[in-house]
This record gives sequence, structure tokens and C-alpha cells, in this order.
Amino acid sequence: MLINIIGTSHISQQSIDEIKAAVELDKPDIIAVELDIRRAIALTSKQKNKVSFRDIRAIGAKGFIFAKIGQIVQQKLGKMVGVEPGSEMKSALLLAKKEKIKVALIDQPIEITLRKFSQKLSWKEKFRFVGDIFRAIFFRKKQMELLGIEDEKEIFNLAKVPDSKLIEKLIGQLKVRYPNVYQVLVDDRNKFMVRSLLNIQKKNPESKILVVVGAG
Repeated sequence: MLINIIGTSHISQQSIDEIKAAVELDKPDIIAVELDIRRAIALTSKQKNKVSFRDIRAIGAKGFIFAKIGQIVQQKLGKMVGVEPGSEMKSALLLAKKEKIKVALIDQPIEITLRKFSQKLSWKEKFRFVGDIFRAIFFRKKQMELLGIEDEKEIFNLAKVPDSKLIEKLIGQLKVRYPNVYQVLVDDRNKFMVRSLLNIQKKNPESKILVVVGAG
């Protein structure tokens, strides 16, 4: 197989182990990761990435707030399982450097994604988001029924990558309840990454490519 895709969780030791095993077993010529240059530098640099007012204006307030909330949530969840968010992507980059494997950054630039998010998030989706958070806090069982989740254990095992059926279920709910968010965060980026991979494969037809992307 010339292309091997690993779906990861950003706070799962399981994902780090799977990447290490795949590199050792498959000996890929290229490791393609779901990152852009800015996020790759931020992951491997010890310096904190400072955000200026110019950056906020460029991506929009909604995109900035969304990114900030996502960062805080991931950090809290990461502390619960003892894994830094993005460790699996960082591990892939460090392994590539150690083994002298080419790296391909295949994701859409984060600035474009967040700017689209700011532009396309509707008022209906904002109100729905607030409602979903309220129900998740005070009516958890009802909210899980709405999402089609029967057993909360299937989603709350943070140490593992969720199974494909659960991922499909949650992505399906995202598509129905938050169509603009789905388009910006999932559909547009998936298309961008597919084009990136096809371009890499066209230029390197005989190369083994290990693809590291978020399972969702």
C-alpha cells in the first residue's frame, strides 16, 4: 500500500504509539500531517505563539474566540489523560526528522479556516451552540440521546481514539445541526487535504506515504 492513513486523537497516547509503529513497520518515504506551516512551527517551537490585534482582525472575532475555546478545552482534556494536545502530530514531525523522512504539510492555512468560520457562522448556529452547551451541563442524558449516543462510556474514554461508528455519528450530527461549521471545519479542509495528497502522489508516484490526520 503506497498510502497509509492513520486517524488520530490529539490527546491520545494510542495515536502516538500507532504512528511510531507505522513508521517502524512501513518505513514511509513521506509523512503527511494535518498541519499548516504556522501550526507546525508552533508545535515544535518552545516559544509561545503570540496573537496580535492584527491577527484577530484578519481571522475575525468569531474565529478567534472559537480557536481560543478549542485550545482551552483541549488543554484541560489533555491534562486529564497526561498528553499534551497535538502530541501525535509533534511525534510524527520529530520521527520524520530523526529518520530523515520527508514531511508534507497538507492542511489548509489556519488563518483561512478561521476567517471562513467567522464569515459563515450563522446566528442560528450560535444560538444552537449555546443551547447545546446548556443541555450538556444540565440535561446530559437528553443531550446524549439527541446525539444518538446510548452509552456515555463510548465517548468519554479520552485515552483512546473513538471508534469509526461513533465518529460518523457525531460528524453526521455536526453536519445537520451546524452545516456552516461542518463545511468550514470538515468538508473544505478535507477537500484541501485530498488535493494536497493527490499532488504529492503525482510528484512521488513510487513513494510510500504515511498520512497522519485527525480521526474526525
